[in-house]
Amino acid sequence: MSFAEYRDTIKDGDTAIVFLGHESMFPVKVQHGSVTQTKYGVIRHSTDLIGKKYGSKVTCSKGGWVFILHPTPELWTLNLPHRTQILYSTDISIITMMLELKPGSIVCESGTGSGSLSHALIRTVAPTGHLYTVEFHQQRAEKAREEFREHGVEHLVTVTNQDVCKNGFGVSNIADAVFLDIPSPWEAIGHAKSALKAEGGRICSFSPCIEQVQRTCLAMEECGFTEINTLEILLRVYNVRTISLQIPDLGKAAEDNSSTGFDSSNPSNQGSPCANLQQGTVQFKSGVPLREMVGHTGYLTFATKS
Repeated sequence: MSFAEYRDTIKDGDTAIVFLGHESMFPVKVQHGSVTQTKYGVIRHSTDLIGKKYGSKVTCSKGGWVFILHPTPELWTLNLPHRTQILYSTDISIITMMLELKPGSIVCESGTGSGSLSHALIRTVAPTGHLYTVEFHQQRAEKAREEFREHGVEHLVTVTNQDVCKNGFGVSNIADAVFLDIPSPWEAIGHAKSALKAEGGRICSFSPCIEQVQRTCLAMEECGFTEINTLEILLRVYNVRTISLQIPDLGKAAEDNSSTGFDSSNPSNQGSPCANLQQGTVQFKSGVPLREMVGHTGYLTFATKS
């Protein structure tokens, strides 16, 4: 099993996603002889998972059922163990596009954190690219190495435990892109410039506060970066549901029906809005925004090495 290379069959040692619903899923490490408890009952790895195809519908011991999904960076972002605040798909998608990443790209990242963006970057640059990720915290760096190894992508990533602001990324003049998610990104701009290829490399800095953005932009300008711009991505989700509204009294409905040739006895007209006039209500589909929505996550500052 690999987050960058997909296969059909579940094997011992794989990481799989147990899908109970869009708002309820969790990762599980498949092991021979192990069991997983769900609200629908027990899943036995040896008989219910190993050898089955990803996407299979598995019946639990209480008669309920779940789907077993192949892990992807998108699903991992929703299910990973949080060691730090993470980036979600909304920001990850624009970062991947604006950094112009593709298979074969060389990317430098700091810091690794919980590995949400790291998995997406690895999947994007595979199979011939490479990610160099730097994490200041030793335990988080070791845990990231362990996860990359379990997820079958260790050959596509190098994890380094050091302070990027003092020691850089450990590579020079090879990166197509650099991503910074650290408290003081302006202190690492010089190292980012050294890691990037001779010209045309792209850099992105993620910061939650506008004061961080201001200092980072000044540092980018001093280091000769061009095309500096900052943007913010906000996500607004809509629920589609059926709405019933009362019909206002605009006159005699019967006369209107006769003048337009409407025949209420015709079965084909029973589902039309006019058929509901006598009941006084009409139903239609409407998109309604959520009462609460995710607001500001951070500012994304992009620039190009000239």
